[in-house]
Amino acid sequence: MDYSRQYQHFQHLVENALSEYLPLTREDWPEDGIPKHLSEAMRYSLLSGGKRIRPVLLLAAFQAVNADVKPALPFAVALECIHCYSLIHDDLPAMDDDDLRRGQPTNHKVFGEAMAILAGDALLNFAFELMASCSLPGTLNAMREVSKYSGSSGMIAGQTADIHMAGEQVTPEKVAYIHRHKTADLITAAVVAGLILGGADARMITHGKDYAFHLGLAFQITDDLLDLEGEQAVTGKAGQRDAQLGKLTWPAAVGIEKAREDAQKAIDRALAAAEHLGQSAGFFKALALSIPKRVK
Repeated sequence: MDYSRQYQHFQHLVENALSEYLPLTREDWPEDGIPKHLSEAMRYSLLSGGKRIRPVLLLAAFQAVNADVKPALPFAVALECIHCYSLIHDDLPAMDDDDLRRGQPTNHKVFGEAMAILAGDALLNFAFELMASCSLPGTLNAMREVSKYSGSSGMIAGQTADIHMAGEQVTPEKVAYIHRHKTADLITAAVVAGLILGGADARMITHGKDYAFHLGLAFQITDDLLDLEGEQAVTGKAGQRDAQLGKLTWPAAVGIEKAREDAQKAIDRALAAAEHLGQSAGFFKALALSIPKRVK
């Protein structure tokens, strides 16, 4: 199966699982279930589309050593729930104050700030409920890695730095810290968790971390470039929001041309690491090579 068809296959599995694991609640206040208003807010953002790159990466990593990816679906959906909660909170007025996400009004614009906060909280907790339901041998270790990379020393550390450093003098070191933690860490969580659940050895997991870090870095540098050069119809977000908020970005630190060069270097490093990722090596390479096309 070629890369495009394989990606679509993984996406299809994830989309079906998202709807299955988080069905719409029909009652306002069910005795044992999610209140209707909360369910609507959670599903609004979770089912709003997107590339599903994190759950796709987890399934591809699992498939590096296992043919059947279905046992890993609860973890894949959990990664998307964590990513989705982070976006809901990231868009809040207290943080980035964004009105658009994936071409539609952000969660708090539709449901209000309080419900958006609760929807994000609920998605994060639901993610751990899903992971705990997994019966694969590496479940506990995989949960530990996801907790680390998405938590206070990982993704949340990146968001903290993104807010705290806004308006400061930009340096490559500051931007590298933000990009590593805010973006690359959750991508790393997806690859590492998938490999652990699949039973990969320590050497493959090390290469998986290397691949994911450089993929995440390339992805975020490209995202920074899109914020400067992309059209709203393509990005689904208002243009040049980072500059308006005083955010530290890679092009601001090193210039646009150097940013493009650095993105390509990160892709090259990801390609080298992908060589060691078993049955999914070809898929991982093709995914890394697709990143520059986002700005063309």
